[in-house]
Amino acid sequence: MTVLGIIGGGGLLIVRLDGGPAVTVGLQGKSPECMAVDRGQPARLYAGTWGHGLWRSVDAGRSWQPVGDGLPFQEITAVAVEPAAGSTPGAVYAGTEPSTLSRSDDGGQTWRLLPAMLEVESASAWSFPPKPDSHHVRWISCDLHQPGRLYVAIEAGALLRSEDGGQSWHDRVDGGPIDTHTAATHPSLPDRLYSAAGDGYFESLDGGLSWSRPMEGLGHGYLVGVAVDPGNPETVVVSAASGPYVAYRSGNAEAYVYRKTGGGAFELAMDGLPPASGTVASRLATHPDEPGVFYAANNHGLFRSGDGGASWKVLPVRWPQGTIARSVEALVVVSG
Repeated sequence: MTVLGIIGGGGLLIVRLDGGPAVTVGLQGKSPECMAVDRGQPARLYAGTWGHGLWRSVDAGRSWQPVGDGLPFQEITAVAVEPAAGSTPGAVYAGTEPSTLSRSDDGGQTWRLLPAMLEVESASAWSFPPKPDSHHVRWISCDLHQPGRLYVAIEAGALLRSEDGGQSWHDRVDGGPIDTHTAATHPSLPDRLYSAAGDGYFESLDGGLSWSRPMEGLGHGYLVGVAVDPGNPETVVVSAASGPYVAYRSGNAEAYVYRKTGGGAFELAMDGLPPASGTVASRLATHPDEPGVFYAANNHGLFRSGDGGASWKVLPVRWPQGTIARSVEALVVVSG
């Protein structure tokens, strides 16, 4: 069974592609913002909401329970689950607005604030442009190879790195991304890190100690999403726009999808996708058991590529009215 969790304007949508119910809607009225899957227990999902805390599902999205007691704020803007180490379950990390990071070692039942994140030098300059007196955790990535290593993106200001589960932090480095929206690692290549940022596309080969900015072929420099082929770390798909005002809302949207492979330049990868005009920036996802397969969700629907992002096909989903018409906030893929 393949399950795709999509956060749209009407709540959290669970799309099952095994002949079961086409769409199940959850968390209506909770303003879901972000989502993560526990790969060690694929039926366990976490969803962060705006003003309603963190929620957990243990049945692949059929039902949800709040697990945010102990978090300092109820505006949950990022969530991630660390890979399990043997029989030890992975830690869950939740980020908020204003920027804080907390950790749970028991599946979200209890939480511990990680205050050292706010002590890095760049913290005094963090600022989210639409609300300049605030900022938030935009993305959390747990390293697939190094237990305790995680990357946290602050919007806007830094991509931070911790080697010890959030007890201490390395600040952003010169030449690294300032406004990361999505970060990705790769299951077969330790220390490889990818960043889709408002200030461009970045890659690191040494776990974020240094960065390159390979923008060749990208006609649009505001990056929203990034996904990497689980079978090939050189095949990368990104969603992009000319700026934030045309990336997120359908009324004036104009967003594109690009692809690169084999270390070459980016090329437009719009075959089978809707025209850029009127399309919000796609949220992108892969699954480790599906090499060569990418998923993209936007305000026109859900799309699948089986050829490494070169071409796309729309999936026949009947959407509840209004659920994705304006925007899509997050997309995850689960199989079980």
